[in-house]
Amino acid sequence: MKFKKVTVTGGAGYVGAVLIPALLDTGVEVVVLDLLLYGRDVFPSEVITNPKFSLIQGDIRNPCILDQALQGCDAIIHLACISNDPSFDLDPELGKSINLDAFEPLVKKCIEKKINRFIYASSSSVYGVKTEKKVTEELTKNPLTDYSKYKLDCEEILLSYKSEKFTPVIVRPATVCGYSPRQRLDVIVNILTNLAFHKREISVFGGEQLRPNIHIKDMVRIYLLLLELSTEKISGKIFNAGYQNYTVNELSELVKEVIGSDVSIKKVETDDLRSYHISSEKIRRELEFVPKYTVEDAIRELQDAFGRGLLPESLVNKKYFNIKTMKESKLGPSI
Repeated sequence: MKFKKVTVTGGAGYVGAVLIPALLDTGVEVVVLDLLLYGRDVFPSEVITNPKFSLIQGDIRNPCILDQALQGCDAIIHLACISNDPSFDLDPELGKSINLDAFEPLVKKCIEKKINRFIYASSSSVYGVKTEKKVTEELTKNPLTDYSKYKLDCEEILLSYKSEKFTPVIVRPATVCGYSPRQRLDVIVNILTNLAFHKREISVFGGEQLRPNIHIKDMVRIYLLLLELSTEKISGKIFNAGYQNYTVNELSELVKEVIGSDVSIKKVETDDLRSYHISSEKIRRELEFVPKYTVEDAIRELQDAFGRGLLPESLVNKKYFNIKTMKESKLGPSI
């Protein structure tokens, strides 16, 4: 690993809980800055006791906390945000303050601290709904929500600071799926698998809508790769990060195939026919990144986790559902 110390904002989240152990395995020092809304138990004891690991509970909107979290670091992976449309819509002012208003001060602080590489987790939702078969990074963007709009705004802010000494790179992930110690069960593959395993029934609203997917382990592989590659390969670039574009109908059939033939699929009419898909040819072509894990792998992992009791009360516990946790959080629009 070319970097010695990496800060991960939002590092105790769904992806972060899988990313952090993988980062530590490379030998780098890792600092996690996170509000810890979902608790501290997302990291195993071997992570907590690792001398190269630091966990800071705090808000990215707090300049003093940022100073502490960025001290001595030479790279940052910025995952922290109010992370989906329903959670964002609960308190748009709060969402804006974290997802947009705090972003440029963070970038400036990184430059001040002479941090060389800034990896930003944007979103494939910035494209809006597209009819093109290949939704590439070059297509026009049409964000449909404030969440998506602010993601795009942050991309533009970050790229404006590109220099010889500051390397920004942007990832637009598809919907992540699979098992994590900080599990989310409010994203499409995980939702369907949870329902199929515990209720033996899946409700499909519409069904022909496309959804892009990427396994959580492949998402982690991408972040590690972006730390390892040369500046020339990635500076100022944007990469879609997905693998399989499936319809919701196809996803439900995959879940049934893995979980059991006794699972019934109930079709429900809906007015929400939003359909999203992305092409990830650029990251394959330019960075030689090839996914290793499938949606079926994600379903099997979750099936195993449910069967082993790793995700108790998975249908009702608020910690698996961002919007339920956000409703109970004490976060305000300012600090």
